[in-house]
Amino acid sequence: MGALRQKMIDEIRLRNFSPRTEQSYVSAMVGLAKYYRRSPDQLTQDEIRCYLLHLKERGLSPSSRNVAISGMKFFYHQCLGWNEQKLFLPPRKGSWRLPEVLSAKEVERLLYANDKLRDRCLLMTAYATGLRVSELVRLKVSDIDSERMTVRVEQGKGRKDRYTLLSGRLLGELRSYWKVHRSPTYLFPNAKGGPISIDYAQRIYNWAKQKAGIHKGKGIHTLRHCFATHLLERGVDLVTIKSLLGHNSLQSTQRYLQIRQPKLVSTGSPLDLLSFPD
Repeated sequence: MGALRQKMIDEIRLRNFSPRTEQSYVSAMVGLAKYYRRSPDQLTQDEIRCYLLHLKERGLSPSSRNVAISGMKFFYHQCLGWNEQKLFLPPRKGSWRLPEVLSAKEVERLLYANDKLRDRCLLMTAYATGLRVSELVRLKVSDIDSERMTVRVEQGKGRKDRYTLLSGRLLGELRSYWKVHRSPTYLFPNAKGGPISIDYAQRIYNWAKQKAGIHKGKGIHTLRHCFATHLLERGVDLVTIKSLLGHNSLQSTQRYLQIRQPKLVSTGSPLDLLSFPD
């Protein structure tokens, strides 16, 4: 893509999008260019739509295709100045999925499945704070405030700062971890002192899940869902949970109402109301 690629990156950065969004949008356009072996500005609307059908036939998930469409719309509308008539991509039908949540016992098994202190602290921090994985890997030592018992999330979800909970038990584990590692900047650094990658954090979670014999909860983001659901089950109000998670809308937080255990368990099945012969 050459100059067009740099123009796209410049436009993305002018809008202060996250590095992850930048990577996703650019990758979408690189994939399109490689498929046709031509510069994206030389493609027709029909060719772009055929490529989207190709992604579906390849088995890409709806969410992955939506990211590709968003990247293409950004490139053609913002970088090339195409209007809706020149580039019309049909609206995508959204899907609604409830998150998978582990029980408290399953979380306990998961956290202690890993013998490495750093890996256990990483998973424990994910569960105790409700951080997104992108926030978790960039957490700094200075973000842990033991006086106020809070964790500062710098430029987290929605490019906003916020605070979340610091568990006393987590603080104790982190202090033990600090005595061994003493990282000057990042709480969970890589070998060069920078933050560990998101992929590496996912591997830590998947390894612990496999060792604990847990088969639900696809990624480390599951621990964020567990944080929200378990707080709700303990009686914490939705507005507080919304603030801790960094949601912009209460509607995003309300989905946890549908999976909290007391609500599900207290709702009897109609089968139990039937009388069967002995």
